[in-house]
Amino acid sequence: MIKNDIEKAIAKALVELGAEEAHFVVERPAEMEHGDYATNAALAAAKILKKNPKEVAELLAARFVSRSPSTSEDGGVGVHVQQTSLPAIERVEIAGAGFINFFLTREAIVQEVEAAASKKEWGSNNLYKGKKVMVEYTDPNPFKEFHIGHLMSNTIGESIARLLEVSGAKVLRANYQGDVGLHVAKAIWQLQNADTPIVELTDIGPSAAAYVDGSIEYEENPIAREEINEINRKIYEKSDDSINRLYESGRKVSLEHFEEIYKILGTKFDKYFFESETWQRGLELVKKNINSVFEESEGAIIYRGEQDGLHTRVFINKTGLPTYEAKDLGLLELKKEAGAFDVSITITASEQKEYFKVVLAAAKHIAEVQDIAQKTTHITHGMMRFAEGKMSSRTGNVITGESLLADLTQEAKIKMEDRKLSDTEKIAEQIAVGAIKYTVLRQGSGKDIIFDPAKSLSLEGDSGPYLQYAHTRALSLLKKTSVLELKLPSEKVLGGVSALERLLIHYPDVLAHAAEELEPHYVTTYLTELAAAFNSWYAAERVIGGEHERYGVLLAKAVEQTLAKGLQVLDIPAPEQM
Repeated sequence: MIKNDIEKAIAKALVELGAEEAHFVVERPAEMEHGDYATNAALAAAKILKKNPKEVAELLAARFVSRSPSTSEDGGVGVHVQQTSLPAIERVEIAGAGFINFFLTREAIVQEVEAAASKKEWGSNNLYKGKKVMVEYTDPNPFKEFHIGHLMSNTIGESIARLLEVSGAKVLRANYQGDVGLHVAKAIWQLQNADTPIVELTDIGPSAAAYVDGSIEYEENPIAREEINEINRKIYEKSDDSINRLYESGRKVSLEHFEEIYKILGTKFDKYFFESETWQRGLELVKKNINSVFEESEGAIIYRGEQDGLHTRVFINKTGLPTYEAKDLGLLELKKEAGAFDVSITITASEQKEYFKVVLAAAKHIAEVQDIAQKTTHITHGMMRFAEGKMSSRTGNVITGESLLADLTQEAKIKMEDRKLSDTEKIAEQIAVGAIKYTVLRQGSGKDIIFDPAKSLSLEGDSGPYLQYAHTRALSLLKKTSVLELKLPSEKVLGGVSALERLLIHYPDVLAHAAEELEPHYVTTYLTELAAAFNSWYAAERVIGGEHERYGVLLAKAVEQTLAKGLQVLDIPAPEQM
């Protein structure tokens, strides 16, 4: 990437100036008139060299060009370049307090456009080359509904997995599901005590509803609480055939239902972990480390997180059963056995942030799992709230992840009623998925989201359908052209560089930054800006039949490919019709 070449050249120049420890960035300027790239290297080096930043900027610029001084239009000190150390750089300018701005040559920009249009690997990077990464996300629980939090975790987790893959990593997608625990016991108790007791489940609906009713009984009915606790014990022990049959059928139906949702969302998991596999391991790890890592307290086994600046949590409760904390220790052991991973990432709701700090702190004291704990990164998402009066579930007050998908799909179908499309149902579903995923990915992780269904389906910017439609328009333009081979025109001069071209070339930089920070929202923001620039360019330029038709088509192809790649990274569908 051109950015990498500039960074290397600056680093070399800083060494020559005696300021090699200076920390600097090379990035796209906020305003395009300030160049294609800018750096604060002179400001960072000035503190070390104890010199004026502009003086240091002059010294750095001299490493890039043989020059004659001039004054730029905005009054900044500039240079007319006869020759540069980097062929892609046309000129260098010093501006403001000592920022250095780099302007690319026309040829360099054209080469990037050509690469964007024709090279499959354009945009990829090697940040994680040779690395093995496990990403655990979604994590719905059998016997319960697929709620909004699962939808958010799935969206963020899948996008991070794809960011890592385009950065050279080998990614294993993992899903951890709670198939034992009180929530299962509550559902089974309610199913057994319904007016017509159920002995085998064939649909997820009854078990999800039973969990809600069973939870109420557990809180309000002391007798029911005792019975549910007993069912919970029997589930762990597998000591009751009637409970086992109901458990197995309900678990099977739930997992099959979740797979249907994953298919709509575009996710395929490589590895499934279950609490029924982790609880025994976690229990043994805790018991093995009593008096060294854990301690007894009022009949329970706890970890005192205060020693790590955290808080105390229970790992084995008074009944002798493992808590979520102990199960997560068992999960770490299973993850370690699944492969030698360089990084392990877990995505959950932000409300579990402090919980995970304690679990990982305890794990780092346990020999069997301390290495995988040290490699674990916990990423959180906020809560999704809904704009008042905008939406209600058809099945009740709680809007589940699947009901949100279904309702948005229906709204999209209504909006497309007057259009002749090959598969309205499928396209409507793709638009609904895009609307939800964009809303989740448009801001940094950990932040709460206000979801407005009408805005999420809008074609007027800042939405998933806006990106999808821009891609569809680019495809439509390409289908209209009769140009069979996308080659550059013979003319050397192609006119001034458009805002679209200057923006397009930064996709690889954005992708690398997003992968480095594990933040997909950088890609979302960039694609929205690119879509807007393309729409403006398309409205103002005559592409087919224009002065530089072949290059215009090449540029359209570059935009279409970049939008397609970006949407793929975000796991937002790119329908060919809308």
